[in-house]
Amino acid sequence: MTRNPSRAGAVLAFAFALLAPAAARGQEDGSRISEATQACLFCHENLHPGLVADWRLSRHARTTMAEALAVDEPARRVSTPGVPEELRDVVVGCAECHTHAPDTHPDTVEHGEARVHPVVTPRDCALCHPREVDEYGQNLMAHAYENLLGNDLFSDLADRINGVESWTDGALAPRTPHAATTDDSCLACHGTDVQVVRRETRDTGLGEMEFPVLTGWPNVGVGRVNPDGSRGSCSACHTRHEFSIAMARKPYTCAQCHKGPDVPAFKVWEVSKHGNIYAARGEGWDFEAVPWRPGRHFSAPTCATCHISRLVNDWDMTLAERTHRMNDRLDTRLFGLPYAHPHPKDPRTSTIRNRAGMPLPTELTGEPVATALIGADERAARRNAMQAVCLSCHSRSWIGGHFDRLDHSIATTNESTRTATAILLDAWRQGVATGPANGGSPFDETLERMWVDHWLMYANSTRFASAMMGADYGVFADGRYALAANLRRMQTLVRLDGGRR
Repeated sequence: MTRNPSRAGAVLAFAFALLAPAAARGQEDGSRISEATQACLFCHENLHPGLVADWRLSRHARTTMAEALAVDEPARRVSTPGVPEELRDVVVGCAECHTHAPDTHPDTVEHGEARVHPVVTPRDCALCHPREVDEYGQNLMAHAYENLLGNDLFSDLADRINGVESWTDGALAPRTPHAATTDDSCLACHGTDVQVVRRETRDTGLGEMEFPVLTGWPNVGVGRVNPDGSRGSCSACHTRHEFSIAMARKPYTCAQCHKGPDVPAFKVWEVSKHGNIYAARGEGWDFEAVPWRPGRHFSAPTCATCHISRLVNDWDMTLAERTHRMNDRLDTRLFGLPYAHPHPKDPRTSTIRNRAGMPLPTELTGEPVATALIGADERAARRNAMQAVCLSCHSRSWIGGHFDRLDHSIATTNESTRTATAILLDAWRQGVATGPANGGSPFDETLERMWVDHWLMYANSTRFASAMMGADYGVFADGRYALAANLRRMQTLVRLDGGRR
C-alpha cells in the first residue's frame, strides 16, 4: 500500500502524461503497449533495464493476442480459444501478467495506482496457454516439491545430505538442515514453497511503498508451490522475461537440473553423436520455428525434440505432437529411485506405498508396485511416440537395436542394484548397519551411502548412456566400472569389523 500517496501519485500521473505520446507512437510503430504496461515501463526501464530489455526481445512484446489467435494450426502458439476483449489488441506486457486476477494472489500489494503481484504463476499463463498449463500440471515435475518433501524416505535422504554434521563423542552427529540450505540445494530444482509471511514498507524513489516478504524466494523450480496454490514455474524453461521458445529448446536450459551426477542427461547428450552434431552445426539451426521440421530447422535432437516439441515433415504430416507432459513419450522411469520401472500413473508419487509400507514404486528387492504404474499398452504407446521422433532420422533396424540395448541396460543395472541391496539387507540383519527396522535411517552410515551411490549415481549414469548414446558414461564415467567397484567396496566394508565407518 502506498504510504506517501501524494508523491507516488504525482510521479505516476506525470509518467502517464509523458507516455501519452509514446503510447501513440507505439500504435504507429506496431508495439501496441497498454497504458498500464507503459506506466510500468516508465519506472522499470530505468530501475531494471536488463529486465525490460529481455521483455522487449520477447514475442510477447511484439504480438497482440488478436494476432496470436489468428494463426492456424500447426503454427499456432497459444491454446486458448479467446481472451477478454480488453486484452485482444495489446501485447503481453508487465501489467498483463503482474496485475492479472489480483484477488487470487496473496502476494498482491498496492503499487502506486495498480494492484501488483510479484509471483507470476501457471494460473496467470493459463489465460493464454491453458492446454500447456494443464499438461504441465500432470508432470512429475509439477509435483516435484511434494514428491520430495512429502516422501518420508527421500526427505530423510535430503536432510542427511543438507544437514551440517558435528563431531561429538567420537562420532558424526547429524543436524536438521536450515531451510535456506534446502532451498538452495534440492529445492532449487524441485521448487520451494513460496508463501507470504508479512508485508514491509520500503522507502523508494516514489515514496514509501509496501512489498510482500516471501519464503522460498527467489525460485524457479519446476515444482514450486506458489502463493496462489498453483504448482510449477513456466520460467523454469521459458526464462523470464523473454520467455523464449528457442531458449527452452536448447539443451542448456535442461542442464540446469539434469547435469548430474545423479541425473547426467545433459552430460551424456553432450558427448553423444547428437551433442557432437549440435556443437558443430547448432548455431545455424532455427530454434524459433513452429512447427519444427527435422532436416530443415535442425539436424540432431535436443531435449525438447524428443520430449516436448511438435515435429512435422515437409508434407505437414505430424511426426510428434507438442506436449508439456514430459513423460508422454517415456515408457520407463530411468532415474531418481533404486530401480528403473514403468512410469507412475499419478504424478503425485509420494502417495505410493510398496508391500513394506515404504513410499517407493518398487519393493527394495526390485518388484514393481504394479497397481501404481502404467501398464503394457500405455508403455507401448509411449515408446511408439518416442520412436516416431527417432524415425525422422533413423531406420527401423537402427531404432530397434538401440532400444534393445537400452532394455538390456535397464535389466542389468536393476540386477546390479538388487545385488547391492542384498548386501545392505544382509548387513542390517547382522547388525553391521542399523536399518529402519531398528530405528535407524537408511542413509546415515557409510555402507548405506554406498548403496545410494550405486543406484542414484552409477546405475542412472549407465542407463542414460544407453538411452542417449553417450558411451563412456556407461563404462568409466560413473558407469559399469563404478557399479562393479562399488559392490566390491560394499563387500569389503561388511567384512571389516562391523562395517560402521
